[in-house]
Amino acid sequence: MTINGDQLLKITVEAAEDKKAGNVVALNLKEISLVADYFVICHGNSDTQVTAIANEIRKQADLAGVRVRGIEGMDSARWVLIDLGDVVVHVFHREERDYYNIERLWSDAKVVEFA
Repeated sequence: MTINGDQLLKITVEAAEDKKAGNVVALNLKEISLVADYFVICHGNSDTQVTAIANEIRKQADLAGVRVRGIEGMDSARWVLIDLGDVVVHVFHREERDYYNIERLWSDAKVVEFA
C-alpha cells in the first residue's frame, strides 16, 4: 500500500499528539520548497519525551509502509529531525524550539488546519 503526503501528514501529527507533543504545527511547503510537501514541528518537555515522540512517529510511519529516509539528533534528543520524504518532522526540546523558531523562518508557508 502506498500512501500520499496528506495521509502521511495525518499519521505523523496523530503520532506526535499520541505522545503529548506540545504545540504541533504543520506547514504546507508545496508551493515554496522542493525539500518536502510538509514540515511538522512540535516539542517535548524533556529528552525522554522528545525521544518517545520521535520513536512513535518512526513506528507509525513504518506501520504505514513508509521508509524513514533519515533521522538525526536522537543521541542528544534536543532537536530530532525525521525525514519521511514528503513530510519532514522536527521534534524539539522546548528550549531549542523557542531558540531556533523555525516557524518564523518558514513564515510564508501556510499552516495546515486539522478538524
